[in-house]
Amino acid sequence: MGNLKKGCLQIYCGDGKGKTTAAVGLAVRAAGTGLKVLFCQVMKDGTSGEVEMLKKLGVSYQCCTDRFGFFWNMTDAQKEEAAKAYTDVFLDAAAQARAEDYDLFVVDEFMSAYNHGLIDQKKALTFLMERPERLEIVLTGRDPGEELLELADYVTEMRKIKHPFDRGIPARRGIEL
Repeated sequence: MGNLKKGCLQIYCGDGKGKTTAAVGLAVRAAGTGLKVLFCQVMKDGTSGEVEMLKKLGVSYQCCTDRFGFFWNMTDAQKEEAAKAYTDVFLDAAAQARAEDYDLFVVDEFMSAYNHGLIDQKKALTFLMERPERLEIVLTGRDPGEELLELADYVTEMRKIKHPFDRGIPARRGIEL
């Protein structure tokens, strides 16, 4: 099995920039020390700037390449389709993390999908509660529920004080994307 004796559950949350950046940094650190890393993104389509570099470092990567847009713009039919797609990608990645003895499993934007019912909450909680003892898990996103906070070993909140988006500056490739 993996190199870690005891895996922990980490949550990077809040309304500030840095959740994905912190998760990517930890993935890089883990890969750099020889740990086996699986990075999964839900609510993102695999076009973020970090993806190719993670792959070059030997990090396994999974995402849903289907685009559904923002939750608040989805029709009920799109929400249903997105829920199936995001649940499938999460469960596939979770099964891979378990079966292939990964040391670190990152699920980027987990909270958004979980909170909006786009990941089957019962199945996700079951996996988190029954995760392999040596598997470190990182979940990112806003507003983790009490059940997730209670399961977590680490919770780090990124708090927005100021952001260029508030002044109408869109996300910039290589910085926010």
